[in-house]
Formats: sequence, C-alpha cells, structure tokens
Amino acid sequence: MKKIEAYVRTEKLGEIKGILVKHNLNGVSIMQVMGCGTQKGWTGFVRGTEVDYNFLNKLKVEIVLLDEQVEAVVESIIEVDATGEFGDGKIFIYNVEDAIRIRTKERGDDAIK
Repeated sequence: MKKIEAYVRTEKLGEIKGILVKHNLNGVSIMQVMGCGTQKGWTGFVRGTEVDYNFLNKLKVEIVLLDEQVEAVVESIIEVDATGEFGDGKIFIYNVEDAIRIRTKERGDDAIK
C-alpha cells in the first residue's frame, strides 16, 4: 500500500474529486492548507503599506491506495493540476505499513478496498 500526499491548486477540487470516481477509489482526505515553495507568495498593499504574503492557499489531498494504482492516480493528478506555472504543487508518495478498517477489523489491502 502507498499513501499519496498531493498539494494542489484550490480551484482544482472538483477535478480532484473526479479522479476518485475515475480510479474507483474509496477514500480521500482533503484539507485546506497554506504554504509556499518556489512561488514565494505575493506582495499586496494594505492601507497603502506594502505587505508580503509568504503563504498561499492550497489543498492537501491524502489518498491511501494499492501499489498498482499509484502511477495511474499520480498521472491523473498531474493531468488535472498542471498549468505549467509556479504554484502547481507537489506530490509525495509514502509506503504504508498497514491499514485497519475499525468497523470490520479488516487489515491491509482489504481495509482500503
């Protein structure tokens, strides 16, 4: 099992949810987060004073899935989120040692199907 953690543009939420349907995925966690990378935020003016906003709004998407699903899901995320501009985000992939569905006590792959 793997965990995909993707930081994507907030306006891509609908398309990200579509990926779940497309790949028959059962669960996802989506959080609103703020952060910065290469883009470094933006500069604005508040009451005539220049203010640096170092953090940008992003969505953090977490999905735990089977190993064989990872590449297809990653490609789908890239396809819907990429604009070619700074701020497109990042994807991290982690190994998941185990998963347990509390209701049924199923473990491993069965817990995430």
